[in-house]
Amino acid sequence: QVQLVESGGGLVQPGGSLRLSCAASVSIFSLNIYAMGWYRQAPGKQRELVATISSGNMTNYANAVKDRFTISRDYAKKSVALQMNSLKLEDTAVYYCNLRGIGAEEYWGQGTQVTVSS
Repeated sequence: QVQLVESGGGLVQPGGSLRLSCAASVSIFSLNIYAMGWYRQAPGKQRELVATISSGNMTNYANAVKDRFTISRDYAKKSVALQMNSLKLEDTAVYYCNLRGIGAEEYWGQGTQVTVSS
């Protein structure tokens, strides 16, 4: 009943920037959003938190991306974006959009590939 679609991934050189976007399509009667965010999974690694933003505009960033990435939201449009600057090789991963409802339900996008390479 909730589908998340990510866009904006691609190939970028070290030091470059990308902006990821995610929009939710909701077909249920009501959905009260607790938070939206981004997670990533690098080759050979477990999926990890990148950044989240709550309905109260509280943000949480992984230490590895603080001061480089910025998360923003538009809950009226049920969307979230991630501005990624100063990209590093270790940022290479599949990035997944996540939505949490106030009832603790979770929804995931299919992921978008970000490759940082020279």
